Amino acid sequence: MIDIRALRDDPDRVAAALARRGVTREQVDEVLALDVQRRALIAEGDQLRAEQKQKSREIGAASGDDKQHLIDEVKRVSARLDELEPQQTETEQRLEALLARVPNLPEDEAPDGEDEEDAVELARFGTMPDIDQPRDHVELGEALGLIDLPRAAKVSGARFSYLMRDAVLLEFALVRYAMDRLMPEGFVPVIPPVLTREEALYGTAFLPEGAEQIYEIEKDELYLVGTSEVPLAGLHMDEILDDGDLPVRYSGFSTCFRREAGTYGKDTRGMFRVHQFDKVEMFSFCRPEDSAAEHERLRDLQVDLLSGLGLHGRVVDIPTGDLGASAARKFDCEVWLPGQGRYRELTSASNCTDYQARRLRARYRDADGENRLCHTLNGTAIAVGRTIIALLETHQRPDGRITVPEALHAYLGAEVIG
Repeated sequence: MIDIRALRDDPDRVAAALARRGVTREQVDEVLALDVQRRALIAEGDQLRAEQKQKSREIGAASGDDKQHLIDEVKRVSARLDELEPQQTETEQRLEALLARVPNLPEDEAPDGEDEEDAVELARFGTMPDIDQPRDHVELGEALGLIDLPRAAKVSGARFSYLMRDAVLLEFALVRYAMDRLMPEGFVPVIPPVLTREEALYGTAFLPEGAEQIYEIEKDELYLVGTSEVPLAGLHMDEILDDGDLPVRYSGFSTCFRREAGTYGKDTRGMFRVHQFDKVEMFSFCRPEDSAAEHERLRDLQVDLLSGLGLHGRVVDIPTGDLGASAARKFDCEVWLPGQGRYRELTSASNCTDYQARRLRARYRDADGENRLCHTLNGTAIAVGRTIIALLETHQRPDGRITVPEALHAYLGAEVIG
């Protein structure tokens, strides 16, 4: 969540930044009013406890009417504290609930706008494929026996798929391809749990605002994660890292689950938007002064990974209205899909500054021995399903088979699929 001290010290600046994300001045003023109320209750409580302590000491030395007066005063103070403490707790809970729904402050460089149409193109990579009458991944995958959508719908419903034969080997090849390129860059490979407690989802800001997208297992008080960002961030929840160990980088492979609420009728063909998918995710804990450079590093790694697969795409700067709650700035890599005839998002990289770390209580001890909040960043290395879509459509051949990019030859043991 945002730093309440920054809001308190410079409300106009913070309100102006939040207005770029659709937060009204009335919402900001409501938070400020609760903060004033909370601090007043804390100050009164501290004063009363000090008075209670002082008068309790004086009782021992008093006698007669003076002693009874002091006893009555202590009772009065105790009664007021009994009223005050629940009020303070309620105010703090209300303030916490309001702050939890306030998004991160956007970076000055993030473009204004509401949705993907307002994204700003920063760069392009790879060569645009030149294919006469391109087929999409569904037609290609079903013809080669790589994808089975009807049987998946029979077993699990809409937005599920079976990967079959070489598509399975292609998934494993992509995962190893990503891991092998990330490890020399200092990323520790991780297979995290995909069931987490509420604290980890709250800490990464997927709760409370994103609850409609999450599969909840109420009986066990656990949630299926929509990205391994959640358990990777939770690795250092309530911990203090050493300054000399930063940055700490992880590459996590996991299956991910999303309800895709609100997307009825959108991307219903094929396996572009599904409820279950696999992904290699990059996650970094770093010093605040290093996070902008780390963000660019994640973006450049994404471009390198996609370019290495012979894919063509572009990097876009996501507008403030389309940022996730925790992101201060976000880059997407959109790859050209010949079967759709347009660019589609394959990866994203977000700088969450200290927003998640404040909720996770993830800190580090700096060179002066002071505890400071880390900055956290996340970025997709390989979104397996969407990357398979891109490979099938980009590298399709006139004979219906698929050329395997050279970077995957050693992993897949083949130069052609089909």
